[in-house]
Amino acid sequence: MTFLDQAINLPVVNARRPCRAFPWLLAALLGLVEPAHAVSLTDDTGALVVTPAPPLRIASLAPSTTAMLFAAGAGGEVVATTEYSLEPPQAQRIPRIGDSNALDLERLVALHPDVVVAWPDGENAAETARIARLGIPIYRERVKRLADLAPSLRRLGRLAGTSATAEPAATGIDARLADLTRRYAGLRPLSALLQIWARPIYTIGGPQPMTDALRVCGARNVFADLREPAPSVGTEAVLARNPDLIIAVGSRRDAETWLAMWKRFPELRAVRTGQLIVMDDLRLTRLAPSMLDATQALCERIDQARHLAVTQPR
Repeated sequence: MTFLDQAINLPVVNARRPCRAFPWLLAALLGLVEPAHAVSLTDDTGALVVTPAPPLRIASLAPSTTAMLFAAGAGGEVVATTEYSLEPPQAQRIPRIGDSNALDLERLVALHPDVVVAWPDGENAAETARIARLGIPIYRERVKRLADLAPSLRRLGRLAGTSATAEPAATGIDARLADLTRRYAGLRPLSALLQIWARPIYTIGGPQPMTDALRVCGARNVFADLREPAPSVGTEAVLARNPDLIIAVGSRRDAETWLAMWKRFPELRAVRTGQLIVMDDLRLTRLAPSMLDATQALCERIDQARHLAVTQPR
């Protein structure tokens, strides 16, 4: 089958209301001049995405992308999202089409999205490939550092035609992040274990926004050298790296249980000095603007530990 045959045989997703992505997507695939109503832009991965002109019908495939779309002023255009999309509260009224493991593609198609916004670090590759075969464009939104929040928000504003809202929101994020960074720069550095699960112990690797949040707070992730997003580590590895702080990120009940387990190891500096910290503000994990609120709370808690550490031996 030739490339032309493949393009012509892309499926029409609804006989009564064909996906309006199809005609201009076909033109883009064939290298023809884009119709006047098509818009081209790059997503957070640098990939070119061609969509109809706004306003759009947007399907969001992750809680974080839903929160980012609302922050960019495009919440009213989101017609579908996934489970655990809790932020902001308005997002809880949007129809669900599955979760990160499985999507209800029939329901997705029935909602006639013009574009799907996906999270590339959590997406199911097989599911997104099926969406692409339906002729629905996929825009990938990615935040790896706190500094990525503002530019990602600006790009979403361009995608949705809501730059008038996204631009000042992004400027505010930049200013707030700069203020937090200045506030905690140059203070006594502390090392920390970020624990997100137990039995086995899961932590956060280097290329993650939570590692970046620690950096903003003037602290260091003791497992920042690990490249996996959420590596499993052994008790011996934690003992060897001997962090100043152990920060359990989870529900209060879970976090308190995990921290209690470390008290069996009084040789750990964090145990000896009582620096076992519950972080139950789960916005720290959401890769959205509210992560800055959680980062500020984390910084304040770390700073309290820093002042206590001045009087205690290392």
